Amino acid sequence: MRRRDAGVPAPLLVPALLGVAFLVLPLVGLVVRAPWGDLGPQLTRPGVGEALRLSLVSATLATVVSLLLGVPLAWVLARSRIRGRSLLRALVTVPLVLPPVVGGVALFLVLGRQGLVGRWLYETTGLSLPFTTAAVVVAETFVAMPFLVISVEGALRAADARFEDAAATLGADRWTTFRRVTLPLVAPGVAAGAVLCWARALGEFGATITFAGNFPGTTQTMPLAVYLALQRDPDAAIVLSLVLLAVSLATLLLLRGRWLGRGAGQGGVA
Repeated sequence: MRRRDAGVPAPLLVPALLGVAFLVLPLVGLVVRAPWGDLGPQLTRPGVGEALRLSLVSATLATVVSLLLGVPLAWVLARSRIRGRSLLRALVTVPLVLPPVVGGVALFLVLGRQGLVGRWLYETTGLSLPFTTAAVVVAETFVAMPFLVISVEGALRAADARFEDAAATLGADRWTTFRRVTLPLVAPGVAAGAVLCWARALGEFGATITFAGNFPGTTQTMPLAVYLALQRDPDAAIVLSLVLLAVSLATLLLLRGRWLGRGAGQGGVA
């Protein structure tokens, strides 16, 4: 049987090329306009290293929290039969479409010193969460965890449930089956979700500046540093943007070949 022509029809090729240009040209402009001769001094300026370190640490912690909470949540959405799953899924994915600043305000109203939970926390332990490093992690987790939940839920729905059924017939309980069978099956999807979650947390701005503030060394992440630098020194803002771009690209490229591509033919999210 003759193989069909793999060429792309012109009505699809033209808008596809326009889409590529729309997404890639701003990044090319960032690279072209970068002050390469001033790169070293800009990167060694006070506060740049602290902002980068805080961004990497907080994004990693937010991803860990998202894994601990998001993977079980994804399993509930994909495999359980509880009532109201559709409503629960809608509520879980709201942060994807919610303006990040609104998310920061919502966090403040719940976890602030006078918030629904924050007041009790402050009166009981004396802890005030807003405008701390922990607040950065909370804000990033709030906006990034839905990416992980959606990815893992999709992987769970695509995974072959016969392996879990076989484990059950051999006497494995639900927890053992989840640990020994389900998680290995959806590992590529979990890795994909973790990468997306980490990248989203790394670039978080709105909820962070609203809930955690912008204090150098404590809550000032790289996106916040870029915003401030853009007002005072555009060249510095370009350099800091290049750092974020390089870190994000390196993460996606390194992990895609090692983790995400492995599950392409196994129901994973590639």
